[in-house]
Amino acid sequence: MRALIVDDSSFVREYLKHLLDRMGVACEEAVNGSQALTVLAAQQAFDLMLLDVNMPVMNGLECVKALREAHLGPQMKVMMVTTEADNTFISTALNNGADEFLMKPFTPESLREKMLLLGFDAAA
Repeated sequence: MRALIVDDSSFVREYLKHLLDRMGVACEEAVNGSQALTVLAAQQAFDLMLLDVNMPVMNGLECVKALREAHLGPQMKVMMVTTEADNTFISTALNNGADEFLMKPFTPESLREKMLLLGFDAAA
């Protein structure tokens, strides 16, 4: 299994990578939505994208909308990693192509639960 971690915070990227490594998930990283689209266009072989919402250059909502419209990784699940809990935001993200949400701050257990909801084996 392969995941693309997209977050402008190196701390969050490293933490997610550490947790996913323990689950046997190979990870790549991007620092914003634009860079994520470049990685996807070049490789398109990810099962899961963990996508931050608030980033410079291209935010998570713009990124998920663009990747779904361009059919980049059409089978890939997109988990928004966010502090946004507003129903309007959640509705917009789902309409743009997001599959699940992981609320910051998150625990290893909450990440595993969300991965199981998406159909991934998340044994640590």
